[in-house]
Amino acid sequence: MTSAPSASATAARHVVVATHGHCFDGLCSAVMFTRLLRHVHGSTPLRFSYYAAGYGPGQNGVDPSVLTGDDNAILDFRFSRSPKLTWYFDHHKSAFPTAEDRASFELRVREEASRGAIHTFHDGDYTSCTKLIADIGKKSFDLDVGPMTELVRWADIIDSAAFPNAEMAVARKEPELGLMTVIEQLGGDDFITRYVPRLLEEPLADVARSPDITAAFGPLKATHEAFVAQVQRHAVIHGPVVLVDLFDEVIEVAGKFVTYALYPKSMYSVTLTRSKTKLKLSIGYNPWCGSPRTHDISTICERYGGGGHAVVGAIAFALGDLTAARAAAMEIVKELGT
Repeated sequence: MTSAPSASATAARHVVVATHGHCFDGLCSAVMFTRLLRHVHGSTPLRFSYYAAGYGPGQNGVDPSVLTGDDNAILDFRFSRSPKLTWYFDHHKSAFPTAEDRASFELRVREEASRGAIHTFHDGDYTSCTKLIADIGKKSFDLDVGPMTELVRWADIIDSAAFPNAEMAVARKEPELGLMTVIEQLGGDDFITRYVPRLLEEPLADVARSPDITAAFGPLKATHEAFVAQVQRHAVIHGPVVLVDLFDEVIEVAGKFVTYALYPKSMYSVTLTRSKTKLKLSIGYNPWCGSPRTHDISTICERYGGGGHAVVGAIAFALGDLTAARAAAMEIVKELGT
């Protein structure tokens, strides 16, 4: 976790923000929440620390040991029962890994409501966590979200795949999608700490077109194009499902929506990727296929320890669990095909 101390750090109120790392919506959620907290606390000096939360084998939430602030927030990520948690915003249907987690969340909301100050929010129907924070901020805290309009709009487009077509998402010609690519690759603690203040002060379009982002996107664009070629080589059609097994190669970031552009009639995709630390199954519904979705992907992923949304989700396996991961992939392909 990386801190951004101010000159008066010792006197400032410390705010820890754990948000979904390597994720456009996760970063934008941190921006919107930081704006909200500055508004809520008024003239009180604040010192923010940002933590990029990630999913891995056996990881069901944020490590409570990082929640060391006077205010501790979890954004765009699974709920934590930690008593240190003071703010929560999320829109994933799989936010609560267990029934006990959901019960703890509901109890917290009731207790906060009895005190007249709700700080714990979840709505699985929201298309992005950034929009959830913006709407709650405006409605419940009288937050001015006007300067963040484009940030909210792009977070919503990207996290809900609300592109006019899959080709736009894959080509990534818009600078905002270049920024998305950079965040997916580099969006850890340090990146979030550097770019939250910038996105609070500069328009999203200016940050997306800035020389540092443009320079970072250059080599990543080539990597993305190579990934598209890998998908073409390894894709296998199983009825309405495209299966792409890339477990034999190390891929740190897998491009989204590629199968939908290459196979526009497919309803679902199941992509298997290997990074240096884990195996991952990425499952998604093709919103451009012309057929209605027939499965809740978050529910499927939860059965294997993963999670996500009704339209997209993921499951992490340990590197040694290759056989189990491939078996799970085939089970999911069979289920999605029925």
